[in-house]
Amino acid sequence: MTAHQDPTANPTGDPSLDKSAEQGAAQGSSDATAHAEAQPLDPIAQLQAELVTAQAQLSEHKDQVLRAHAEMENVRRRAQDEVSKARKFGIESFAEGLVPVKDSLEAALAQTEQSTDDMRAGIEMTLKQLVSAFEKNHLKEIAPSAGTKFDPHQHQAIATVPAEQEPNTVVQTLQKGYLIAERVLRPALVTVSS
Repeated sequence: MTAHQDPTANPTGDPSLDKSAEQGAAQGSSDATAHAEAQPLDPIAQLQAELVTAQAQLSEHKDQVLRAHAEMENVRRRAQDEVSKARKFGIESFAEGLVPVKDSLEAALAQTEQSTDDMRAGIEMTLKQLVSAFEKNHLKEIAPSAGTKFDPHQHQAIATVPAEQEPNTVVQTLQKGYLIAERVLRPALVTVSS
């Protein structure tokens, strides 16, 4: 044995024994790594890992909140646009119904020589057009008949008169009122029994 030879080295010089020694050393190294992984991480390293996870979640939640805020802003803006359009063009349907009425009145006035019967027929036809426009746009008459109970939400009493009917009932309708989609546009003017 020379001074440079390892005493634990293969004394016989058999190369197969050298390979098995290398394999044993490699096995011991992998056992040490597995043992180190099985041990719990250093508390600081574990906290750092948790911090990284928490920061990733925070970033994701921040992104979700920003997206939700942007979506709400878009919804609010669209709603404002719809309200603005409804205000501008809400009367469009009603105006479409009234244009033929105006045309009929202008045509009647353009006629220089008309009989009373022709004039009446034209007025009746124009009134039908107007009633049709009212119905199409949910504009309803409030015209209580005599004896109907007085309703302060839909009727306006301009006088109380003695009558042979129940007190606080309509005696006469002096002017029709109107409802638009169940909301009072103008109350009916009535006299009420005292």
